[in-house]
Amino acid sequence: MTIDASVFHRAIYLTGPTASGKTAIAIELANRLGAEVLALDSMTLYRGLDIATAKPTPEERLRVPHHLIDVIDPWQKASVAAYRQWAAERALDVEARGKRILFVGGTPLYLKALLRGLFEGPGADPELRSRLETESRSLGEGALYDRLTKLDPTLAARLHPNDLRRIVRALEVISLAEQPLSTLQAEHDRPAPASVPVMALEVDRTELNRRINARVTRFLERGLLDEARRLRLLDPPLDQTAAQAIGYREAFEVLDGTTTQRAAIERIQARTRQFAKRQRTWFRGLTEVRNVSISPDESPEHAADRLVKRIEGWGKA
Repeated sequence: MTIDASVFHRAIYLTGPTASGKTAIAIELANRLGAEVLALDSMTLYRGLDIATAKPTPEERLRVPHHLIDVIDPWQKASVAAYRQWAAERALDVEARGKRILFVGGTPLYLKALLRGLFEGPGADPELRSRLETESRSLGEGALYDRLTKLDPTLAARLHPNDLRRIVRALEVISLAEQPLSTLQAEHDRPAPASVPVMALEVDRTELNRRINARVTRFLERGLLDEARRLRLLDPPLDQTAAQAIGYREAFEVLDGTTTQRAAIERIQARTRQFAKRQRTWFRGLTEVRNVSISPDESPEHAADRLVKRIEGWGKA
């Protein structure tokens, strides 16, 4: 199916760092706009990864239809290109029902791909890719990331050191195109029209860290270890991206007896704070994004009312 990219420029976007309150505000906003929510999140795509991905609850999904959640099994791989295809199909379905499209989530690569398109680069080279993956296993997880840091520091700064799939792809493109992937991407990187509402929730850093710490504690209280135990029994086993996701990697370490629950909580909190910092950096680099400050005591209803007014006046100022 050929993607009708124009549908992405008819949508509304609500993003922001993890734990900034996107889900609750989005539900109120969607109800006010007559919209349906399309998840803008790389981890909520996986079925069975529910707790540490902070998926909307069944009750929240009843209040507003949510799409692009539980799309693939946890042993399958997802890509930005695949997500963009799924997003176009769901968005057109939403429009066909006379509803508005509200993308909600915090995966920066997905946000950028919807707003600006996607440069896919040269085709895959299975032999080269296999050789790089073999090197990663023999030299250790960080070896390929270190190599990418030297060859394409701009791209490396945007990737997590454990994101092996994207690191391998970047090194593959560098080898085939003889140019850094970040350079090639920049040549195809045009901002979306100014008429597209793209809003990022901005919460005071101290408050955001408090929310993150509290949320992680709730993950364990809600049964993260039991969920991780069930995931361990899957056949086929988890895809590496899912297995390394924040919260799950630490839960598996607890189950293996290599760390304590207390240490795991602290590690998940630290990784989540680092992720939130990277998200904010990404959003600052996208000129389409406009920050919307949210006070610690502001209700989702009040925030949604403010966002509706902002959307109604978007591009008119």
